[in-house]
Amino acid sequence: MSNLKITQVKSQIGGKQYQRDTLRTLGLKRIGQSVVREDRPEVLGMIQTVRHLVTVEEVD
Repeated sequence: MSNLKITQVKSQIGGKQYQRDTLRTLGLKRIGQSVVREDRPEVLGMIQTVRHLVTVEEVD
């Protein structure tokens, strides 16, 4: 499976609680921080929830 590099580009301030929880579950705490996660349906669902706050790139 491929991996996804997820980078937070916008603040979670003012967002709904479930969006803040989703960012924390992904491992993101601050703007500019990146994490690499496996391309799985659970992760894709979390990305969909906060798609306006993050950018996603495919890495190998």
